[in-house]
Amino acid sequence: LLFFSRMFIQLCLYFYCKCLWRCLKFVVRKLTGRCELQRICYNTKPGAARTMKIEASLKGSKSKRLQTSVSVHPDAIEKTIDDIMELKRINPDINPQLGVSLQACLLQIVGYRNLIAEVEKLRREPYDSENPQHEEMLLKLWKCLKPSSPLKARISKQWCEIGFQGDDPKTDFRGMGLLGLYNLVYFAERDTETAQQVLSDSLQPKYSQFSKAEWEKKKFDKAIGYSFAIVGINITDLAYNLLVSGALKTHFYNVAPEAPTLTHFQQTFCYLMHEFHKFWIEEDPLDIMEFNRVREKFHKRILKQLQNPEMALCPHFAASESLINM
Repeated sequence: LLFFSRMFIQLCLYFYCKCLWRCLKFVVRKLTGRCELQRICYNTKPGAARTMKIEASLKGSKSKRLQTSVSVHPDAIEKTIDDIMELKRINPDINPQLGVSLQACLLQIVGYRNLIAEVEKLRREPYDSENPQHEEMLLKLWKCLKPSSPLKARISKQWCEIGFQGDDPKTDFRGMGLLGLYNLVYFAERDTETAQQVLSDSLQPKYSQFSKAEWEKKKFDKAIGYSFAIVGINITDLAYNLLVSGALKTHFYNVAPEAPTLTHFQQTFCYLMHEFHKFWIEEDPLDIMEFNRVREKFHKRILKQLQNPEMALCPHFAASESLINM
């Protein structure tokens, strides 16, 4: 009985607040002469704060046309803007900037949804050793990370040198599919020097060039390394979850002036790899069994950063720039 009473009270409060909110919006529109979309665009600077407010306003609208505007095809955005202006009885000639602002927001909102679909497709595609393109990418990863050490055979214990678990890396891609390989290759190819340094440090963290002074200051007597490729696939999983949960909206809406792309996602992966590497050294774990604890702590730290509407994890569009300038 107590449970149903609470449910009834919460239901009443929900409908009361909803009706009160709609009444308040109606009053504010009458007083200002502007609808909620206009107020957001005129009073909030471009970026995540504005786009997320626009997204919430459209999704929470009682109009089905406005609700579905956040999931239209990119080619239909201009017509959608016209429909919104018509539905809200806004004269585009008097409010030319509003259309431009709404278009930028919708490009980001729709682009984020499409990016999730693109990333999900890669994640679901398994690594196929019979596929020449997959094999070519895998060999490219080795060449970028170990240019002076030729791979003696496709099936080889040498793969362990870059952090795979066995003599055939294809088994390690099961969790993240091609997405894990795409991210590792992007990091190794676009930020080769940094990737090689992180790989070297993961094997011998006590001699890390990123924190030599810190090692001397703290006088650590141990230095636990990790498997570079396996951690890369794990950080891909972390980036994927941040994306799907919507946590990365803050970052992408701040760095991508229009639709965020797979490149933005891969740049974010590079940043997360670099940051996790530093975080691992700072945490100074007792052994590799502490990996999940360190990863979870790192995950919470990134989530906390993304709660700031002005946050941009790697503000520069090229991941290499953001890593070099750190």
